[in-house]
Amino acid sequence: MIIAELSANHGGDIKIAKETIRAAKRAGADAIKMQTYLPSTMTLDSNKEDFVVKGGTIWDGRNLYDLYKEASLPWEWHKELFETAKEEGLVCFSTPFDFSAVDFLEKLNCPIYKIASFEITDIPLIRYIASKGKPIIISTGIATYEDIVLAIKTCKNEGNNDITILKCTSSYPAPIDEANLKMIKRFSKDFGVKIGLSDHTIGNLAPVLSIAMGAKVIEKHFILDRSIGGPDASFSMNEEEFKSMVKDVRAAESAIGVESYDLTDKQVSGRRYSRSIYISKDVKKGGVISKENIKIVRPGLSIPPIFYDEIIGKKVTKNLSIGDRITFDILT
Repeated sequence: MIIAELSANHGGDIKIAKETIRAAKRAGADAIKMQTYLPSTMTLDSNKEDFVVKGGTIWDGRNLYDLYKEASLPWEWHKELFETAKEEGLVCFSTPFDFSAVDFLEKLNCPIYKIASFEITDIPLIRYIASKGKPIIISTGIATYEDIVLAIKTCKNEGNNDITILKCTSSYPAPIDEANLKMIKRFSKDFGVKIGLSDHTIGNLAPVLSIAMGAKVIEKHFILDRSIGGPDASFSMNEEEFKSMVKDVRAAESAIGVESYDLTDKQVSGRRYSRSIYISKDVKKGGVISKENIKIVRPGLSIPPIFYDEIIGKKVTKNLSIGDRITFDILT
């Protein structure tokens, strides 16, 4: 499942948001994901130091409340955007950040809920979401092993076992050398749930490699045009880039294939150009097969090479010339 993350990439204009959904469909996305919150449900309206972003992010120096005010998707848009996605044949769902957002999304019949990386420690919220009985996707960008275990346990305690956890690096953009995609396999081994990737790196490489690691879900931020700006624009893919990623991911899926020794039709056909034993020098009827008058060559339409020693010394029941196949019914 390839998810296009709308996030803050709407430019404060519902028309842009709708066209972004349509562009995601054109680019090959299976789903569009939104975020449902108000600045007041994310943080406090305070200018104290605790509420100013720092730590080497692209948002350093910004007040949290103002940042979320700019990024938030107006709740009054949700119904129309859900309808637009439905018209396009896309699954539309959201990340709620508090109980009121969950209640609001329930009225829209939101089919899936996403837990953001920074909310994985909000056990009361996870419990409330899990109680709705919908599939849950959980990002793990800041999570410890214990955080993941507790989040999964919380869902299961509510009778909700449809859980997907996403390997995520909570840097924006994320350096490729911090992607640590090996953890996808480790997650699968440790937690026994569906696994995917929420990717903030630039480009296609991490999503494509994640397929080989067993990812079943890929999420990428999507924007109509980076010139729209906004908090997430710099690490979001446009339509052309997203389409390229989808193409490469689907090709990677095909390349992974299945675990089977059965040959494809092409492989069976290709065996014609393996090697077999042919007559390399004329042999008269009653003559003896020897190393001097046979040769292992291409194609593979005569006796297989494994019978080479067995046919040495056998007599032939008919005249044979160079290039003739050898069959057991002419040997005595």
